[in-house]
Amino acid sequence: MSIDAHPGGGFNPPQPTTKGGPDYGRFVEGVRTLQDHARAVDAPDEVITQAADLLDKVSRLLVPYEVDEWTSPSGRRLDLPNRGSVLGIPGEYHKTDAGRVGGVVHFRRFHLGRNGAVHGGCIAQLFDSVLGYTAFRMTEGHKQRTAFLHVNYRQIVPIEKELAVDAGVDRVEGRKIFIEGRLLDGDTVLADAEALFVKLKPGQP
Repeated sequence: MSIDAHPGGGFNPPQPTTKGGPDYGRFVEGVRTLQDHARAVDAPDEVITQAADLLDKVSRLLVPYEVDEWTSPSGRRLDLPNRGSVLGIPGEYHKTDAGRVGGVVHFRRFHLGRNGAVHGGCIAQLFDSVLGYTAFRMTEGHKQRTAFLHVNYRQIVPIEKELAVDAGVDRVEGRKIFIEGRLLDGDTVLADAEALFVKLKPGQP
């Protein structure tokens, strides 16, 4: 499906695909791991030069196949974590028996701010994803956008540790969906957030 089919009128959810084949998940994980290495390594100059040369080679391999967002499998592989996108914080979410959304997340070395703590912007990104997923799952609203997001940073959020998320719908007022959620390490609340998502009208992008 080309960009010509989406001239900007309306919100167009991603269409599921199997493009990229059986190794697309491995490809995405390789990119994530490379990001971790870029944040973590202290390699000799010649090793960095070799790595840069290899990256140039990979880019030359891939650049002829760049396509628009409607054609790329990134974000459309529903069989993969984060739908096969490298943008989101790695995690898995599900609807709970309590009528909420729960799950686990894992901030990697790439998300480091300083002193072993996750960068605050990455925490906000996580909440935007988790609370947006909650609005979608709990209200079955496929077309909505973030209108407001407020994050309270309660404790240091560690990298490279499995953490839990918990979120639910606070209330719905017409097109407005109010969501709240928490990021936890065991029973300790590391951060919490509240957000407003607005259901789009027909034709809104």
